Amino acid sequence: MPKSAEKKKFIVETQFHTFCEPPNELILKSGEKLGPITLAYESYGTLNADKSNAILICHALSGDAHAAGYHEGDKKPGWWDKMIGPGKAFDTDKYFIVCSNVIGGCKGSTGPASINPNTDKPFGLSFPVITVKDMVAAQKLLIDYLGIKKLLAVTGGSMGGQQVLKWSVAYPEMLHSAIVIATNAKHTAQQIAFNEVARQAIMADPDWLNGNYYGKSVPARGLAVARMIGHITYMSDQSMQEKFGRKLIDKERLGYDFSTDFQVESYLKYRGDSFVHRFDANSWLYISKALDYFDLANGKNLTDVLSQTRAKFLVISFTSDWLYPSYQTKEIVRALKTCGRDVSDIEINTPDGHDAFLVENKGQSTIISHFLENRAKEVAHNE
Repeated sequence: MPKSAEKKKFIVETQFHTFCEPPNELILKSGEKLGPITLAYESYGTLNADKSNAILICHALSGDAHAAGYHEGDKKPGWWDKMIGPGKAFDTDKYFIVCSNVIGGCKGSTGPASINPNTDKPFGLSFPVITVKDMVAAQKLLIDYLGIKKLLAVTGGSMGGQQVLKWSVAYPEMLHSAIVIATNAKHTAQQIAFNEVARQAIMADPDWLNGNYYGKSVPARGLAVARMIGHITYMSDQSMQEKFGRKLIDKERLGYDFSTDFQVESYLKYRGDSFVHRFDANSWLYISKALDYFDLANGKNLTDVLSQTRAKFLVISFTSDWLYPSYQTKEIVRALKTCGRDVSDIEINTPDGHDAFLVENKGQSTIISHFLENRAKEVAHNE
């Protein structure tokens, strides 16, 4: 890489905050206690004097704290680098951006691979079941630690969007605005079904060892299959057809055997195999279960629950997203409008499926940039 390009790299480091030391553990939704808790997080930009320009980024199932920039020696940037940085939608020349790895994760935050202080061994399945509510409660304690009283915005897509919704209800006084992307207020039977098939793939792997595989083996085949299942749901029929169709891989005719014939087969295998090197199988089990347990209304009327919010909302969906289809996002919009909340509802026309919030950035970037500029002006005007 030319030196001029190398200089443009935005080098970042992951930071860590440990809290909830016994006897002050975090009380989880299940009633169990967890502590001490470590959250891995990264920050980009500069917090202004009155700490009014802070934005929290919430990641999706397989994400982590590394949302933007490069770690030293990395060839690829963070997972939302297209959106975060100088002059981008989340402009680091204007805003202070924070992204943390959720509890239950495997990229520096406390999760099933962490050492249980009571046994000096990895938690494995003795790690307590966590929910989106618990993830948000831990994030709130991190924001408190950073001395931020009110966030300019909380944003995220997919599971990140569920966290945003929970933030808006649980801590309404701490949000000036909320950007909800490609998500819903509760998982449907179909969404639960896909996650359960993926979990069963992991647990059927003989190397899973009932979750006690640390230091012994890696349930690589099961986790790879789980990722393959997930990745199919992230794309759309159109995007898969345009990218792969029925093209063959390194051959001119069908093999009439069980070797890899089609490019789409090779692509999914690559995605699955590469994922094994960066993610923990037990974390997939725990986080996917948290997604399935999520129900913002929790048996109540969604409008009544969202009436607790005070934030201004930007809700974004994508026409080709069949994992979190637009009609589910619009249920949130209707409930917000019914209770009189300020909400902008944007549906972006794209063939990229659920992954559009990660790979489609032009229309999304412009919309978010304008929304944040207006919210920042309101904050400045009210001071």
